[in-house]
Amino acid sequence: QVQLVESGGGLVQAGGSLRLSCAASGSIFSINDMGWYRQAPGKQRELVATITSSGSTNYQDSVKGRFTISRDNAKNTVYLQMNSLKPEDTAVYYCAADVRDRPWHVTRYWGQGTQVTVSS
Repeated sequence: QVQLVESGGGLVQAGGSLRLSCAASGSIFSINDMGWYRQAPGKQRELVATITSSGSTNYQDSVKGRFTISRDNAKNTVYLQMNSLKPEDTAVYYCAADVRDRPWHVTRYWGQGTQVTVSS
């Protein structure tokens, strides 16, 4: 089994910054893509940003230029640096990782979620 543990959420004023972390542990042969998703009340979960094992990134248009995703492969950890936060960024943020947990098999695992609240 694999666990993803997130940290770094909280309450911040508009214009402020937060840094989320997500560490994977357990039966890991390797990790392919890692990413961050978010879900606001009454809305569907949406992709925020993803990063491949080689460092290629992809962002939702609304966060481009404000958020930066990065990863430390040696620590099986993905980060999300969030700057210039807006009230509409308020949501539960989830990390996800596509983990090769057996030589022939890749499973997507999810973190438990961390609340980010941006006040106006």
